[in-house]
Amino acid sequence: MQQVKTGDVVKVHYTGKLTSGEQFDSSVGREPLEFTVGAGQMIKGFDAAMPGMTIGEKKTINIAPEDGYGHRVDEAIIPFPKENVPSDMILEPGMSLTLSNQMGQPVPVVVVEVQETVIILDANHFLAGQELVFDIELVEIA
Repeated sequence: MQQVKTGDVVKVHYTGKLTSGEQFDSSVGREPLEFTVGAGQMIKGFDAAMPGMTIGEKKTINIAPEDGYGHRVDEAIIPFPKENVPSDMILEPGMSLTLSNQMGQPVPVVVVEVQETVIILDANHFLAGQELVFDIELVEIA
């Protein structure tokens, strides 16, 4: 029976949860997720769980923050000049926004606090610092 190895293109169904059981993502009801094992397309812990799996195999894995979306970092809490926001935009804590980095790539942020001249934004990934639990089913090895 064929086993997954680094470099294989695979298709998987998955459900991602926090350790509390709260689900944050799933491919159930959609096309399976396709990626190349070991190519850096997935978080490290997910990628590392694939080698050795066989078609139809299911497993549940726990991924520590360092093998997922990393730990939360203070450097990702940034003050943003309020003058750079459209005057008709109502900003509230918890609101999600998208900024662009120097290369024009989108960076999702969350409004932490609205002050008189700046908005405090959190650019940490929303899953940073979280232990993740994934239920994985290998559907295909291409």
